[in-house]
Amino acid sequence: MKAPFESNPLIERLPAHLKQFIKPQDYSDYTPINQAVWRYVMRKNVSYLSKVAHESYLIGLEKTGLEIDNIPNMYGMNRILKEIGWAAVAVDGFIPPNAFMEFQAYNVLVIASDIRQLEHIEYTPAPDIIHEGAGHAPIIANPEYAEYLRRFGEIGCKAISSSYDYEMYEAIRLLSIVKEAENTPQPVIDAAEKAVNELQNQSIEMSEMAQIRNLHWWTVEYGLIGTVENPKIYGAGLLSSIGESAWCMTDNVKKIPYDISAANQSFDITKPQPQLYVTHDFAHLSFVLEEFANKMALRTGGLSGINKLINSKALGTIELSTGLQISGVFSNVIEFDGKPVYVQTTGKTALANREKELVGHGTNYHASGFGSPIGKLKGINLAIEDMSPKDLMAYGIYEGKTVTLEFEGDIKVTGDIITGSRNLQGAIIIISFENCTVTHLNTILFQPEWGVFDMAVGKKVVSAFSGPADCNSFDMITHLPNSKTIKAEKTPEKEELESYYREIRTIRENKINSDKAFEIFKIVANKYPNDWLLSLEIAEILHLQKLENSLKEVVSYLNNLKTKRPEISHLIENGLELFIQN
Repeated sequence: MKAPFESNPLIERLPAHLKQFIKPQDYSDYTPINQAVWRYVMRKNVSYLSKVAHESYLIGLEKTGLEIDNIPNMYGMNRILKEIGWAAVAVDGFIPPNAFMEFQAYNVLVIASDIRQLEHIEYTPAPDIIHEGAGHAPIIANPEYAEYLRRFGEIGCKAISSSYDYEMYEAIRLLSIVKEAENTPQPVIDAAEKAVNELQNQSIEMSEMAQIRNLHWWTVEYGLIGTVENPKIYGAGLLSSIGESAWCMTDNVKKIPYDISAANQSFDITKPQPQLYVTHDFAHLSFVLEEFANKMALRTGGLSGINKLINSKALGTIELSTGLQISGVFSNVIEFDGKPVYVQTTGKTALANREKELVGHGTNYHASGFGSPIGKLKGINLAIEDMSPKDLMAYGIYEGKTVTLEFEGDIKVTGDIITGSRNLQGAIIIISFENCTVTHLNTILFQPEWGVFDMAVGKKVVSAFSGPADCNSFDMITHLPNSKTIKAEKTPEKEELESYYREIRTIRENKINSDKAFEIFKIVANKYPNDWLLSLEIAEILHLQKLENSLKEVVSYLNNLKTKRPEISHLIENGLELFIQN
C-alpha cells in the first residue's frame, strides 16, 4: 500500500522546493528478502550496540517505535515522531546537501526508502532505510542532539557551495547508485569510481558547504561520544553498519577529540574511516557548530561573502545593513579599499526584507538582473540609511529632486528621484530614479533608456548565503538530480527464492510447528547454494522448535558455506550467535 506522507503537520509546512524531493513510500515494494535483511541487521545491531552505543540510541529505538522484525512504515514513524517534535519523509537516494540540511531545519528527517541488497548487508555507500531509519531516527529522541540537528540544518542550508561541489554531489550519487544496484558491470563501477577519484584529487579550496558537510559527516554520520579512551557510538553511519560499528571500536581507527579542525578533514564514502572524532557531550557539538558559523559569510558578509557567491555561480543572497536582501546569481563586484562598492546580478533577481519579497520587486520586474552601489557617499561620514529627514533634505535626497550621488570607489549616480522605500525601523532601503545614469570611472553601469533605476541603500554587506531570501520568489522546482536509483531486477529464479523467504517468515510469525521449514531448506540448499540468510532463518526456527537433528544438518551446511565463502563467514557466525548459545 502507498502510505501518504502527509501524516505529520511538520510536513505540511515544508516549502514546495523541498516537497519536490519527497517520494511516497510504497511498502509493497519491500520483498521478503528485504525484510530479512532489515531483521538481521537490526537484531545484530541491537545486540551489539547495547554495549557500545550511546544510551540515547536504545531509548530512542523504543520511543520512535522502530520494530526489529519489520521495515518501518513511514506513516507509523510519523505518527510517533510527532510526539518528539519531528517528522520523516522518504526520498530517492542522495539529495542535494542544501536541501538535505534544510529539511533538518524544519525538524524533518530525510529517509531514503530503498534498502540495501543482501550482498551489501554490512555497508552500502548509498543511503537506505537501514541507515536513515535505524541510524538517524532513534538518536533524535535525545533533546540536546535533536536541537543540534535542527540548528545544523538551519545553518548548513545557508552554506555557500561551489560549482565543484555540485559536480562532486552528482558523481557520488551516481557511484552510490551503481555500486548498490544488482549486476552492475564492473567497467561501469570503475568509471564512476574514477570520476569521483579524479574530482577528489583536484586541488580545490574547500567551500563553506564542503566544510560543513565534513562537520556533518564526523558528527551526525560518524560521530563518537565520551572519551577517546572509552567512546560510545552516536553517528548514524556507524549505528547502521554492522561492519563499521565493530571496526570503529578497534585500535585500527584513530580517535581524535572533536573540534573545528574537523571541518577541513575530508572523507571517502566508499571506504571505512581511518579516523573518527569524539565529542565529550552533545552540547559540545553545538558549540563547534556556532564557532564554524561565526566564520561563514552568513555572519561575516563583506567582500569575501560576495566573492563566494560569485564563485558558486548559483542562486544566493546578500543582506545589507538596512535589512534589504538581494537574491540572484551574483556575477560581478566592484571593490575599493577592500570593501564592495557595487554589486551586480545576472538574470532573475528579487529584493526582500526580513525574508519577504518586497512588493513590486520580484523576478518579473528584475528579470534581467540587478546592480547597485553600496557603501557610503564620498566625503560624508553619515550613511544615507542613518540620515534624518533634515539630513536628507540638506543633501538633496528627496522625491522630485535631481541629484548626483558620488559613492566611495568612484561610483556616481545621477538622476531624478521618484520614490523611496523604508524598512519597519524607518530606514530607507531603496531609492528609485528616472533618467538615471550610473558610472564607475568611464564605465557606464546603467543608462536612462533602461528604465527606472532602483538603488539599494546600505552602508555594508552584513550577510551572504546560499539560496533566496524568500523561497517563493523563484521557481525552485528545477533542482532534481540527474541520476535515478536502480531497482533490483525481478527474475523467475529470484521470485521463487523470495517465495521461500515469505514462507519462512510466515512460519516464524505464526509459530507454526511443522517439517515445512526443513523441507524448504533442502530445496534452497540445492537450488540456491550462495544464499545464506534464509538457511540462517530456518536454523533459528528449528532451534525454537527443538528439532535438533534437522538443526544440526542446517548448521553443518552453514559451516561448510563459511569455508566455501570466507567473505561471509563472520555474517553466518554472528547470525548463529543470536539464537544459539555456546
